[in-house]
Formats: sequence, C-alpha cells, structure tokens
Amino acid sequence: MFNLGWGVLFVLVNFALFLICYRLFGKQGLYAWIAAAVVLANIQVLKTIGMFGFVMTLGNTMYGTIYLTTDLLNEKYGEKEAKKAVWFGFFFLLMSTAIMQMVLVFQPQETDFGQPALQAIFGLAPRIALASLTAYFVSQFLDVKLFSKLKVKYPTRSQLWIRNNGSTGVSQLVDTLIFCSIAFIGEYTWNVWWEIAITTYVLKFVISVASTPVIYWARSFKVNNE
Repeated sequence: MFNLGWGVLFVLVNFALFLICYRLFGKQGLYAWIAAAVVLANIQVLKTIGMFGFVMTLGNTMYGTIYLTTDLLNEKYGEKEAKKAVWFGFFFLLMSTAIMQMVLVFQPQETDFGQPALQAIFGLAPRIALASLTAYFVSQFLDVKLFSKLKVKYPTRSQLWIRNNGSTGVSQLVDTLIFCSIAFIGEYTWNVWWEIAITTYVLKFVISVASTPVIYWARSFKVNNE
C-alpha cells in the first residue's frame, strides 16, 4: 500500500518538475528534459518494486515523460523539432552508455568504494543496452510520425488528447515489445515474458493517460522563445 501512495506522489512530482522545466527554460528546457530522462530512466529501471501483486520496474514514469515531451514539441513547434529532440535523446543515451562502460574498465584503487556501486548500476549487459537503444530509437520516431498524422486527422485544440494518447499508446506498445524481446526472450519462459510485457505496457499507458492534463496545461504556457 505504501508503494501505491508513494508512486502517485512520484508521478505528480515528475509531472510538476516537467512543467517547471518548460516554464522556466522554454523549448531548450524540453531538450534538456529529454537528455536527463533517458539517462535517469535507464538507471531507475534497475530497481524493482511490488505493486498490485506484481513485480514492476521503476523508470516507466520518467520514460513516459519523454513521449510527453516529444508530443508537446510536435504540438507547439512541429514535427521537425520533435524529430530533432529524438535524435538529441538518442545521442545522450548512446553517449552516457559508452562513457560509463569505459569508466568501468579503469582499475580501481585499493581503497576505492565506488566501483561495485557503479558496476551494479552501469554494468548493463550488452543485450540490455541494445534493447534500450533499439526500443527508444524505433518507438520515439514512430510516436512523432503517428502524432503528426493524427494532427492532420484530428487538428483541433480540443482533440489534443486523441493525438497524444493515440500516438503514445501505439508507440509504447512497440517500445515494450522490442525491449522485452531483445532483453528477455530466452531468459524467461513465455508465461513470465508475457507477464513482464503486459504489466510494463499497462503501467506505461496509465501514466500516458494521466499526463493528458499536463500536456494541455503546458501547451498554454507562454515562454520566452515564442
């Protein structure tokens, strides 16, 4: 029960900080948010918690705000800016992965106490790293493209919820299937694999729906770069 209440607060804090970042720094703040989110989400996903009788990983909330960010960029600044943000996030994910893998290779001094912790957090198996990079790359570009197509079909301001949840719902499903397939097929039985995939996707989609008022609110902001 504690994890549920703390989880709701955690989601609200993530959304609040996202809004503050955009309000203070405008479009540049959205790029900065994506850079931070791709790194933090991949650290958080290493921690598992229990909720509703299922084992879940953290990182879904922070990762969900990446879709929120690219959808907001697409809504206010166009598809070109949203695609640029996806490339920006992909570079930071690739850069942070490469640098931290090199850091781990250094031989620690005898009194060092940081290596085990760094190894536990950043010593991802190549398969997990590949799954994360591939899922991000494919799903984020798919989200941008679907949002743009839905924007043509449902163009009014009041139909933003269709564009946001429609594009994110499909792209997050693709993201989940790609990540779970690359990372876990052969590691778990099919029953366990499906449980991981389904619970992960449902949690992501719930967070996406919960973010709908956030994107409406953020769209109304007047920031310095406009």
